[in-house]
Amino acid sequence: MARGPRYKRSLRRRNEGKTDYHKRLKLLKSRKLRITIRASNDHIRVQIIQSKLEGDKILVSAFSKELPLKFGWDANTGNIPAAYLTGYLAGTRAKAKNISEAIFDLGIFYHRNRVLAACKGLVDSGMNIPYREEFFPKNLEDRIKGAHIEDYAKKLKSNDPEKFEHIFSGYINKKVNPLKISQLFSNSLKSIENKT
Repeated sequence: MARGPRYKRSLRRRNEGKTDYHKRLKLLKSRKLRITIRASNDHIRVQIIQSKLEGDKILVSAFSKELPLKFGWDANTGNIPAAYLTGYLAGTRAKAKNISEAIFDLGIFYHRNRVLAACKGLVDSGMNIPYREEFFPKNLEDRIKGAHIEDYAKKLKSNDPEKFEHIFSGYINKKVNPLKISQLFSNSLKSIENKT
């Protein structure tokens, strides 16, 4: 390790790969509302944040745990369709509070496809967010609706029923048919539109 009077150790969150401070400073200087999306293995959280000198203020928040409680999404809350629905929910709540414009503050992000699905949900809700078209992958539309889950479930059910029962046991225990995820997705999306 380097030593001496001129050596300066970088900040802890930079070392851990969690915060890009140069990018964060540019975002703060823009004085625009920031959208943060955080994904874990089980859940997605989308927040619209206003930066102030005394600290950040959360104006709008949506959490994927709300989907089964209020909007009829009984499937996994950590997958790509749930991420899209959470982003869409945050966008509709923002519009209800007359927030129409913000910028993405994704930082150094993991779980790329789920974060991009939540971004797409925010954009589709009608918020004015600057982005480039190549930001979203071409196959993201199908994955948002759960087509990849249905295809995999069909393939497993016909080729290896035991593995199908094992992999989709969480869905089956909740009485959710993995072959009809796209229908569940569209029902939950309509529920979000009607209730917010």
